[in-house]
Amino acid sequence: MNKKVLILGISGQDGSLLAEHLLTKKNIKIFGLIRKSSNRNYNNLKKFINYKNFKIMHGDLLDIFSIENIIKEVKPDEIYNFADQDHVRWSYQIPSYSFDVTAFSVLKILEIIKNTDKNIKYFQPFTSNMFGNVSKSKLNEKEKFAPLSIYALSKASAFHICEFYKNIFNLKIYGGIFFNHESERRTPEYVTRKITKSVARIFYKKQKYLYLGDINTKIDWGYARDYVEAAYNLMQLKKPDYFVIGSGKAHSIKYFAEKAFNYVGLDYTKFIKIDKKLIRKNKNKTLVADTKKAKKLFNFKIKTNIDKLIKIMMENDLKIEKNND
Repeated sequence: MNKKVLILGISGQDGSLLAEHLLTKKNIKIFGLIRKSSNRNYNNLKKFINYKNFKIMHGDLLDIFSIENIIKEVKPDEIYNFADQDHVRWSYQIPSYSFDVTAFSVLKILEIIKNTDKNIKYFQPFTSNMFGNVSKSKLNEKEKFAPLSIYALSKASAFHICEFYKNIFNLKIYGGIFFNHESERRTPEYVTRKITKSVARIFYKKQKYLYLGDINTKIDWGYARDYVEAAYNLMQLKKPDYFVIGSGKAHSIKYFAEKAFNYVGLDYTKFIKIDKKLIRKNKNKTLVADTKKAKKLFNFKIKTNIDKLIKIMMENDLKIEKNND
C-alpha cells in the first residue's frame, strides 16, 4: 500500500530536499503545497516535478479552507509543515504576518487533523533561535525558551500549540528543533549563501567586496539534506516526540568566509568589509546542539561537515556565475 505524504512549503529549501529524499524510496506518493506567490518558483522542483508519484497542490496557510480541502482530498499518512516565514530580520518588519503564518496557522492545521483524522502523523520544524539568550554550552530538548525575535517567538508559540494538541487530543505530532541548516538552495538573504554567492562573483570579477556584520559570531551550521532526512526518520518512530537536530559544533562567520575564499584561492582579508548596519542588536549567544537523544532513539548522524557544506555551496555558485557570463 502506498504511503501518502503532504509537504507544505514544497518549493522552499527544506520542502524540496525532503521531496527528493522521499522519491528515493518505494511506494511513497508525494503531494506538495505551493502558494500563489510561489506558483512560478519551480527552480527547486525541476528534478522531480514531472515524476508520476509527485503532484502539486495549490493553497496557502493563511487560507485555511484551502488547507482543509487538500487534507481531505489527499488523506495523507504524514504531513510535513515547512511553510513558514523563517527569516529573522523579515520577522521584525512583518511581525503580524510572521506570527500568523508561523504559529497561528499551526493551530488551524492541527484543528483540521483533530476533526478529520487523528491517525495523520504531523511534523513541525522548530528553531534553535527559540533558546535565544542562554548561557549553556550545549542545548538539548529540556532547555527553556528565551526568544529574542518575532520569528523565535512565533516558533516557541508553535511548539506550545503542538504540545497542547499532542497531550490533550492525542495527536501524532513530531518535531525537530533545527539548528542552522544551510544548502545551495538558500537565498542570498541568509549569510551563508550571501558569502558563497559573493565569493563566486568576486572570483569572476563581477563584484569587488563582501559586506558582513559581526564576523566573530559563531553558529552551529549543518547541511539541510541531513536535517530533512532526520525529520523523516524521526517520523517513523511509534511514539511522537521532539528532537534537537544540529551538528554539535559552532564555527564563526569568519571561518565560513575564509574557507569559501580559500576554495577559489583568494585571501579573504582583501575582500571583506565590515558594515555595522548588518550587526544585530539582539543577537543570540552561541547556540550548539546536544543531539544525544536523536542519536539514541533513531541513530541520527551528521553526514556532511561544514567544510563539505562550503564546498557544495561554492561549486553551485561558481557554476551559476560562470553560466551567467
